[in-house]
Amino acid sequence: LSIRRQRQMCIRDSFTFDPGFVSTASCESKITFIDGDEGRLSYRGYPIEQLAQKSNYEETCYLLMNGELPTAVQLDEYKATIAEHKAVDDKLPLLFQAFQQDAHPMAMLISAVGALAAKHNDDVDVHDDQARRLAAHRLIAKMPTLAAWTYKHQQGEEFLPSDPNSGYTEDFLRMLFGSKDGSYTPSETMVRAMDLILILHADHEQNASTSTVRLTGSSEASPYAAIAAGIGSLWGPAHGGANEAVISMLNAVSYTHLRAHETPEHL
Repeated sequence: LSIRRQRQMCIRDSFTFDPGFVSTASCESKITFIDGDEGRLSYRGYPIEQLAQKSNYEETCYLLMNGELPTAVQLDEYKATIAEHKAVDDKLPLLFQAFQQDAHPMAMLISAVGALAAKHNDDVDVHDDQARRLAAHRLIAKMPTLAAWTYKHQQGEEFLPSDPNSGYTEDFLRMLFGSKDGSYTPSETMVRAMDLILILHADHEQNASTSTVRLTGSSEASPYAAIAAGIGSLWGPAHGGANEAVISMLNAVSYTHLRAHETPEHL
């Protein structure tokens, strides 16, 4: 139901009132459909079960951006484009050093993505489709490095640079858990599991963070700044922060279980 025409016909000072926008859609989209009650999720009409079985994360990104699954040639070109933009500014590690080791990871990630806006501010024309596409490619390519460095800083470990010759998910895991000696290689099972996690979380329709990105972008702000704002929204316990609460709960349950099975000798 569109109320735009009704709004034009109403008295000037009349407004619709919908707290939380629970019954208000800000746009019409064919990108993602989600029905949490029914457990349904689809990207561009493809059920998530099909994508999980037959696709990978980079192919899913291509689908979300372009509306159709790529051919083999298109996928190779897309992977090459993402690999080309993996590297981040060599001064960016200094930004992380400004944070205490126990700083919240979302705070660090917001700052790191915001730093991309400073680096690429002059080469983003939000009215140009190719410029917007370039920003999207850069964000997809660089986010694993920024996320991995956020984790490494918390662990007090040395940062690893991205490897343009390594697969997207494999490289992410290597930067997370590897070291400079190169002794760590993620297993195929680990790579596939992480790939499935990324596919499942690639897009969740007009949620709080997506709406925040769109609202920020509506002022013609830098796409990187808009994404940083979206991460801020994702941080909240009523949104992505709920996942953090679940992990904390599982850790607490695991700790309690281990303590319950320890003998006095072990204690």
